[in-house]
Amino acid sequence: MDIKYSFDDKPTAEQVIELYDNCGLPRPTQDKERIQKMFDNSNLIVTAWHNDLLVGVSRSITDWVWSCYLADLAVRQEYKKAGIGKKLIQLTKDRVGEKSMVLLLSVPTAMEYYPKVGFVKQESSYILNRADWQ
Repeated sequence: MDIKYSFDDKPTAEQVIELYDNCGLPRPTQDKERIQKMFDNSNLIVTAWHNDLLVGVSRSITDWVWSCYLADLAVRQEYKKAGIGKKLIQLTKDRVGEKSMVLLLSVPTAMEYYPKVGFVKQESSYILNRADWQ
């Protein structure tokens, strides 16, 4: 399988919505404008493509020198277990460099995945939830 990874090929909101719905990532996919703003305001996006099909994405917000928040990691259902998620994480980490940590909030269904790709579980985080999300 020939997967192309890119920092430059930005997906459309429609492509992102279709990918997120396909892989079951709980995001506001009914709100195209909000999805578009999520991507417009992120400063590190890595995409994975199989020909013209968006098969994976890593979306992050970073200061490039201390922390990188990996906000979304999504891989199309039929492409899971092909190493795409791991590669997207590695490309993200390579781009921010050794001085920056990569941190994330996991969806419950991915709690067992992240330790397998090198993340260390932390017990020291807090969250102020959004008003419109359960």
